[in-house]
Amino acid sequence: MKLIEKLGLTAMHRIDPETAHGLAIKALQLGAVPLSGLVTSPRLRTQVAGLNMANPVGIAAGFDKNASVLLSLSRAGFGFVEVGAATPRPQPGNPKPRLFRLTEDRAAINRFGFNNDGMEAIGARLAKRPRDMVLGLNLGANKDSDDRAGDFARVLSHCGANLDFATVNVSSPNTEKLRDLQGAAALTGLLSGVIAARNALDRPIPIFLKIAPDLSDTEIGDIAEVALSTGIDAVIATNTTLDRNGLHGPHASEAGGLSGAPLFEKSTRVLAQLSARLDGRLPLIGVGGISSAEDAYAKIRAGASAVQLYTALIYQGFSLGAEIARGLDRLLERDGFANVSEAIATKREDWL
Repeated sequence: MKLIEKLGLTAMHRIDPETAHGLAIKALQLGAVPLSGLVTSPRLRTQVAGLNMANPVGIAAGFDKNASVLLSLSRAGFGFVEVGAATPRPQPGNPKPRLFRLTEDRAAINRFGFNNDGMEAIGARLAKRPRDMVLGLNLGANKDSDDRAGDFARVLSHCGANLDFATVNVSSPNTEKLRDLQGAAALTGLLSGVIAARNALDRPIPIFLKIAPDLSDTEIGDIAEVALSTGIDAVIATNTTLDRNGLHGPHASEAGGLSGAPLFEKSTRVLAQLSARLDGRLPLIGVGGISSAEDAYAKIRAGASAVQLYTALIYQGFSLGAEIARGLDRLLERDGFANVSEAIATKREDWL
């Protein structure tokens, strides 16, 4: 399995990265990618915002933007899956090229701009989803919308019946002024509308908020207060960064959001700061630069209840999620933790 995967990665890295991603999606649709199946144990089984997960390792939004490979993702060893982002109307996103590999840095820069098929098409696919998976949708706003805050609620109202959770994404750097919605007043209004839409569903689901890593201490404090006051269920920390410090290679200065290994420390510090502010009152999901079981474990010990990955798959292959889950199980056993929850925030002070 690993040899086939390694050969496939070598071939993929010889072509344009967005084309390669499209081919990976096609291979998953055709059943041409070996899948790891369920990865779980008593130590790995966990609950986040009332969701029962076989393990705490998820795949982040952005890999399956249009919910087109749900069956494969449900068999790939992840404890939960997030697809999207979805906007009310289809949109093409930003001009190409808009995805760049930074191989020396084990990173990527993207400026996709919420390219997706729209909530009607995505919602139809979600209606046919496998039921034996924990599935969430990243909610987005159309670039030319007159009511971006309202867009999030519209997507949730349309798709919510077939979701286990939904994520409010106000942290993408690739839609102009979207991050302005992270301010306390704007965020409160936006989340209140989403919560109202959630409460109107026949089966209300947890609402997560995804934040940027490029936040000051004051902004992190404001987000913590808004998260608690609005009644959301978890925070995902973090999205991609605009920071370019220490990068190498010809694409280091490309515009867009940076993900991958260089984001690990910055995103983990924001995670730990938010964990200290919330002090266990809301679960956190750690994202940013995870490429090993040790990275995932560090996020958990900094304050995360679960983790997500994406960019590392580009360099290490689709089996990485299952590998990280198995490795995390060994690390928990090594340190005498009976389950994930016992390890949460046990090394948070190291990041503050």
